[in-house]
Amino acid sequence: MLPKLMQSLTLPAARVEASRRQFLIGALATGTGLAIGFHLLSASPAAASETATPSGAHAFSPYVTIDGDGKVTVLSSQFEMGQGSYNGIATLVAEELDADWSAIDVKGAAGNLQAYGNIAFGGAMQGTGGSTSMVTSWERYRKAGAAARAMLVAAAASEWGVEAAEITVENGLLAHPSGKSGGFGVFAAKAATLPVPVEVKLKQPSDWKLIGNADLKRFDSARKANGTEQYTIDVKLPGLLTAVMIHPPLFGAKVKSFDASAARAIKGVVDVVETPRGIAVVGEHMWAAIKGREAVTVEWDETGAEKRGTQQLMSIYRDLVKKPPAAVARNDGDAEAEFAKAARVIEASFEFPYLAHAAMEPLNAVARMNDDGTLEIWGGHQFTDVYQKLAGDVAGIAAEKVRLHVMKTGGSFGRRAVFDGDVVVEAVHVAKALGFRAPVKLQWTRDDDMRGGRYRPAYVHSLKAGIDDGGKLVAWTDHIVGQSIVAKTAFEGMVKNGVDPTSVEGANNLPYAIPNQTVGLTSTEVGVPVLWWRSVGSTHTAFAAETFLDEVAEAAGRDPVEFRLSMLEPDSRHATVLKLAAEKAGWQKPLPEGRFRGVAIAESFGSVVAEIAEVSTDGNGQIKVERVVAAVDCGLAVNPDQVRAQVEGGIGFGLSAILGEEISLTDGQVDQGNFDLYTPLRIDAMPAVEVHIVASANPPSGIGEPGVPPIGPAVANAAYKALGKRIRVMPFAKSLNA
Repeated sequence: MLPKLMQSLTLPAARVEASRRQFLIGALATGTGLAIGFHLLSASPAAASETATPSGAHAFSPYVTIDGDGKVTVLSSQFEMGQGSYNGIATLVAEELDADWSAIDVKGAAGNLQAYGNIAFGGAMQGTGGSTSMVTSWERYRKAGAAARAMLVAAAASEWGVEAAEITVENGLLAHPSGKSGGFGVFAAKAATLPVPVEVKLKQPSDWKLIGNADLKRFDSARKANGTEQYTIDVKLPGLLTAVMIHPPLFGAKVKSFDASAARAIKGVVDVVETPRGIAVVGEHMWAAIKGREAVTVEWDETGAEKRGTQQLMSIYRDLVKKPPAAVARNDGDAEAEFAKAARVIEASFEFPYLAHAAMEPLNAVARMNDDGTLEIWGGHQFTDVYQKLAGDVAGIAAEKVRLHVMKTGGSFGRRAVFDGDVVVEAVHVAKALGFRAPVKLQWTRDDDMRGGRYRPAYVHSLKAGIDDGGKLVAWTDHIVGQSIVAKTAFEGMVKNGVDPTSVEGANNLPYAIPNQTVGLTSTEVGVPVLWWRSVGSTHTAFAAETFLDEVAEAAGRDPVEFRLSMLEPDSRHATVLKLAAEKAGWQKPLPEGRFRGVAIAESFGSVVAEIAEVSTDGNGQIKVERVVAAVDCGLAVNPDQVRAQVEGGIGFGLSAILGEEISLTDGQVDQGNFDLYTPLRIDAMPAVEVHIVASANPPSGIGEPGVPPIGPAVANAAYKALGKRIRVMPFAKSLNA
């Protein structure tokens, strides 16, 4: 029964148009590069890893189970890290199933690549990222709900001896005009044994009750509010030991020797073991492990370590950006010829630091080897089949014998989407070093997390623009210098002709009609580990492009909104969101004294967002962001309130980065270890935010990340009006205090 249903549900009948499938051209791009990379890492579908059917529940497909009391459990291919993917997927199933929303639950699923492979990634792997959760789920989870509904109706029709067409389903109850009725649980056992309909009819939008419902509340809100939601940090198992790591202080350093005698003498310390990535101190509980760690002395081999500091690296980048780029990502027309004829040429450079992900829940994983030879791992498995394969390799068992428990996670922003398994592999190494005699929870501290590598790369941009006598932008170049995220990884196939798409996305696909433009890239060799970070390349490209565009508009003597609209198709998505944001922000209306506006627009992960920021100044060279008005086109909004929440969160996240966040290095060592030196946005600095969603009948596109890119340039453009100073070096604190 299940293979037949998987065949009908796994691939969508209609593809989102190519321009809206850009989601992962940085974070996890679609196409052959991804497929090639993960062909080497992905495990075959492994039944042992598939989420266990809840006790007493009946499986209708790899996506839906229903138990005897009518509870519907959705098995999600996407993992939940706070972005609301579980809620969105539950909405899709419950809509077509006509389920009782209060009887819905969602659990993470893994180990069945045919059923759970991410369609936006070409099905090559199961992974959550690039704001693709609704994209990959849109059709198959609605079909799963519709199929389960049809099976329940067929079971009830057989039981009652009536025609299926005469039965209605609403809010988890099946009913017939004769007066017969029954809940899902009454028919679940029988329905699950019936043939699965290969073709199912989906509801028309006019019949939707849950999809697009702005008043629908998240099914998991109560658990989060009352503290009963379970995360990896909460996992408790009989005999569970807790481990903490000692990582090298320099990236690329290795253990030469260590002395753990003093640590082993501390009460509660169980063992101290070496792993490929450092030393693990294992205790009966977290406190013992931490105290033990403090007593270990380690001698490091720093022969191959990265020892350069931020100042040295940025100096190298500044020199490189003045030279011709090593690769070309876009080359339209003849920009250099137009510069020679231009009435005016404007130039500027921008600098962006390394950034940490700094999620609320630091990295962690739990590993346990069972008597039957299966290995269980609890964690925030963002790349499930990859981690399954890597964990099996470490343990010396087949991937099919690794069972992943996909836990809800207190944030990721890309940090748990790693090529080498990171903390998952570390946990297995520690458990193996102990002879798998007990389950082990490996828990990083905040300091471990901050200094543990995998940052948004540092970048330098050099831009140049030419305008003619009529104030038209006729030439544009952007040379980007920074590390490649995918080079020397399983994703290296994404690099084409020297261009890593994660470095140039948002720069090589500007929506503006500029006849002559060139985007160049020079990728650097640095030993600092880097990774995608919420909205990936657009974190820096949108800032550079949109702030520089304001400089060009000023040089041309034109209004920033009007200037942008003059280069956009009038009915395009970009023009639509820009006009909507301008209207809602009152762009043409005068502001109170001491207030200033700035605008920016960016497309990322298939969605377009325009933001207008309103700032004030304290008169001493500092600004405060008072209000942000955002307009977003993300296709059809499955959960409008969730869309608003993600844009609001993205604005706060982006503000954190541009105002004060920075990872710096001194002689190769990270300077920041906690939130005293790495300073996320404080609550009193969060502006009032308005989010306006463009009505759309197009399939959903990304929303977890697209709110981030426009906020930085919008605020910078407003700050210029307030202070008369262009901000070109991030974070703002560095520029404004200079």
